Amino acid sequence: MTSGTSIDTGLHVVNVRFAGAKRSAPESDPVDAYAAAGAYDAFGAPAHIVEPAFPEAHTSDDPVINLGLMGGEIADAVAEGAAAGKPVLVVGSNCGIVPGVVGGMQQAHGPTAKIGLVWFDAHGDFNTPRTTLSGMLGGMPVAVSAGLAYPRWREMSKQEWALPTDRIVMVDVRNLDPVEEQLVRATDVVIAAPAEGFPGEDLTTAIADLAERCDLIYLHIDSDILDERYVPNHGTKEPNGPDMQQVLAAVDTVMATGKVVTYAVVSVWANGEGGDIALASGTELVTAGLATWQRHGMARPGSERAS
Repeated sequence: MTSGTSIDTGLHVVNVRFAGAKRSAPESDPVDAYAAAGAYDAFGAPAHIVEPAFPEAHTSDDPVINLGLMGGEIADAVAEGAAAGKPVLVVGSNCGIVPGVVGGMQQAHGPTAKIGLVWFDAHGDFNTPRTTLSGMLGGMPVAVSAGLAYPRWREMSKQEWALPTDRIVMVDVRNLDPVEEQLVRATDVVIAAPAEGFPGEDLTTAIADLAERCDLIYLHIDSDILDERYVPNHGTKEPNGPDMQQVLAAVDTVMATGKVVTYAVVSVWANGEGGDIALASGTELVTAGLATWQRHGMARPGSERAS
């Protein structure tokens, strides 16, 4: 047994500067600001940074193919750190990274690893082409990882096995499209409350149940889980959300399982009116999340974490 990952292994940071074939504009990209602010130092170990790039020679007119191409690059970058037993932090870009991140975890840990996804977001991103109201591909990546839409996106992202819906816990998702909500509730996905007073199942209970049934957890945060005042320039900001301390307390609940091996903070944009506020919020999510991760530790895949 192990009491957690030795910080001597270091932190594997995957900077994602692309959404499909589109590169983030330098003025909006937060990842350099995170490094400059010393956010990665919160983990208490050296950070090894890798930056997957879109394979421009293979650019397609089909945006789904481009998402799959970039997903494959993300998968390789995640797998590099995961295979070495390092905690993997993914920053930058948006929620379209999900199939690639899961694909990288599957590459590193194999087909028998039971991977759980804890999804912090104001939205479910669980639409399919048949349920979507907007047609936005950005509203579909969890459904893609669950095997409900765009198999080529998932397969090109090197996610060979669909994520069973009983291994997905959605936290908050206060704005679900009506048909999307019907789809979510027709599966075994659990919707948990980010804090007391919010709708959803009890977070502590939901996370404990997930951790009992999974070997590894991928904790994913879209910054728009925060109330809109924390991310005023976010394209899908939502009112009536949890504050920073409530979100960080929820992060602590997940990290306390000792089974988080991958942590992602995405959809943070540094540009536009309110960009400074959003960047500060993203930096706090990264810094505080790493600090609580380091404090709780990470169980080795395939081993039982000591109490």
